[in-house]
Amino acid sequence: MRKKVLLGMSGGVDSSVSAILLQKQGYEVIGATMRLWENENNSEDNVTNDAIRDAKKICEKLGIEHHVIDLREEFKKRVIDNFICSYQCAKTPNPCIECNKYIKFKTFYRIAQDLECEYMATGHYARIEFSEKYNQYILMKSKEEKKDQTYFLYGIDKTILSKVIFPLSEFKNKEEIRKIAQENGLEVANKKDSQEVCFIPNNDYISFLKEQNKRNDILKNKKSNLNNQAEGITKRYINAKDTTQNAEGNIILTSGEIVGKHTGLINYTIGQRKGLGISYKEPLYVLRLDKEKNQVIVGIEKELYSTKLTADELNFLLNIDFSKKIEVKAKIRYRAKEAEATLEVKNNIANVNFKEPQRAVTPGQSVVFYIDDIVLGGGKIL
Repeated sequence: MRKKVLLGMSGGVDSSVSAILLQKQGYEVIGATMRLWENENNSEDNVTNDAIRDAKKICEKLGIEHHVIDLREEFKKRVIDNFICSYQCAKTPNPCIECNKYIKFKTFYRIAQDLECEYMATGHYARIEFSEKYNQYILMKSKEEKKDQTYFLYGIDKTILSKVIFPLSEFKNKEEIRKIAQENGLEVANKKDSQEVCFIPNNDYISFLKEQNKRNDILKNKKSNLNNQAEGITKRYINAKDTTQNAEGNIILTSGEIVGKHTGLINYTIGQRKGLGISYKEPLYVLRLDKEKNQVIVGIEKELYSTKLTADELNFLLNIDFSKKIEVKAKIRYRAKEAEATLEVKNNIANVNFKEPQRAVTPGQSVVFYIDDIVLGGGKIL
């Protein structure tokens, strides 16, 4: 009997080719497309509808069973509300990491089990292998270095690694993937990759936060009689101190000198230079956002660099001894280069010391640790 695998299908070329590859490897493939969000009018967005339509077409062509799974409520709680709360706390979140951790590799895996699938699969660029050295399954960087997505995957529960398949793990460039799609007559062969946060299709996160803030105000005014419209809104979202409005505040130097006014903390990011609207003898960059004092702290470029960071919400994928310092390579954001560092873990807090200063370490982003090509784990930067 063929082994069954539940494949996450977005309607794109990567997951579509993954279906072909899994079939060729002898698996019984079941496709599933997740319905993750709805717009402000509680109606389905065109991006989701297109993804479902394209995925269904692919499954019909390949003779694959297809399911549409409604995960909107959980996605809102785990990803969207977390995104909003992070900005309310003057942090910069990475929603794709939250989605992978809680939705794609937790809830989706549970659904795979419910459908009696032994494995789950996605079109991510990453590898999973069994390591004799560590005597366990390990997550490794993709052979397609420019497309490697392990930064987004460090939050996976290590106990399910043996049940996860990444069919694209051996490919070295995207053109090979598109060629397979073309050879198999798939309409999505030349479909562009998505570059945006899925619930902010125009990539205008500031407008999204402002709109959500208006809705939040409505909920606050009705707190004494909350009804079904508040379902799925977390308490910390409803009660959070609001820093996402355009409340003006001071822009200050690290010395405390006021050099200008800001238009709301959400309009600024660590490392930002343009758009500050201030004049100074040297170029100034955003160094920190102070939520409590509603201040933007700025300084000269060399003040952006740091040799240390701390992180919490840790997840480690390797069974190794954390009682001593570990030599690692660390990435402080997806597009950042790996940097040599030492990692020390105490009381569930990671203390990281870099050998070379790192630019614009940003609270809320994730730091991910590697040993050679193996993902050790990661956490949220404090």
